[in-house]
Amino acid sequence: MMNNCKVVMTVAGSDCSGGAGIQADLKTMTAHSVYGMSVITAITVQNTMGVIKSEKLSTELVAKQFDAVCSDIMPDAIKTGMLFSEDIIDVTASKIMEYKLQNIVVDPVLVSTSGNRLLKPSAESVLIEKMLPLATLITPNIPEAEALSGINIHGKDDMVLAASKLCQSSGSNVLIKGGHSDENADDLLYCTEEMADRVITDGSRIKWFYGKRVNTSNTHGTGCTLSSAIACNLAYGNDIITAISSAKAYLYGALKSGLNLGNGNGPVDHCFNINREVFNKKPRLLFV
Repeated sequence: MMNNCKVVMTVAGSDCSGGAGIQADLKTMTAHSVYGMSVITAITVQNTMGVIKSEKLSTELVAKQFDAVCSDIMPDAIKTGMLFSEDIIDVTASKIMEYKLQNIVVDPVLVSTSGNRLLKPSAESVLIEKMLPLATLITPNIPEAEALSGINIHGKDDMVLAASKLCQSSGSNVLIKGGHSDENADDLLYCTEEMADRVITDGSRIKWFYGKRVNTSNTHGTGCTLSSAIACNLAYGNDIITAISSAKAYLYGALKSGLNLGNGNGPVDHCFNINREVFNKKPRLLFV
C-alpha cells in the first residue's frame, strides 16, 4: 500500500528534556508536515545542563523496532543520530541494507552540546567502516569532522580538506557544519563526483552555505534538528542542495525565535513555524 504522506524515520537516542535526539527529530518532522517514526537506540537522562546518565537498548530491541516499522510503513528517508556502540551500529547498518532504505542522513553524534560522550571511542572505527558508506549525506560538526578525518580544522581550507577525505573514504556526500567556527555559521557541502555532476554546474565538488550566527546560548539539539530537517526535504524529493538550504533556513528560524527554557543550553524552537497565537486563545478545545 502506498503512503499518502511522506514518512521519515529517526534512529537515535531519547532525550527526556525534549531538546535533542528522538524528541527533537519528531518535532522537526511535525514542523515539516511529514509523518515521523522512530527506532530508539538508547535512553539518555539529560537536561539543558548536561547528560547525567545513558544506557543503550539491546540489539534485539533495536532490530525488532526496525522490523516493526519497515515491514509495515516504509520510510521515504531516515536519519541516524546517537548510535552509542559497535553492536548498535552493526544492527543499524544491517537493517538499512536489509530493507534497502533510501535517503540516509547520518549525523555522526560523538559528543553532546554539553561535552558528554555519546558514542564509545572504540565504536568510531565501526561507524566509519559500516555506517558512513551507507549515507546519502554525512553531517558532522567541526569537532566530529576532525575526529573522523584526523585533520585539525582551523579554517575553511581545512574544512575542505577534511570533507574531501571523508567523502573519498566513505563514498558519501559530506556536509561539515560551521556552527563551531568562531567567525561565522557557514557550512560546507563536499559532493561525490556523481552528485556534483547532477547539482553543481560550475564543475566544482563543493558548495558553501553561508549563514548568519544567531547570538544565543540556546543551541541544544541543533545537529539533530538540522539533520532531521534535511531528511524531511529529501523525503519530499528535493535535491541535496535544496534540502540543505531549506533545512538551514528552518534551523535559523528555530534559533532566532528566542525560545528560552532551562538553566543551561536551552533547546531551539522546533515548532516556531506553528502559529502559537491560535493555541494561546481561549477556548482551547479547538478540535471538538
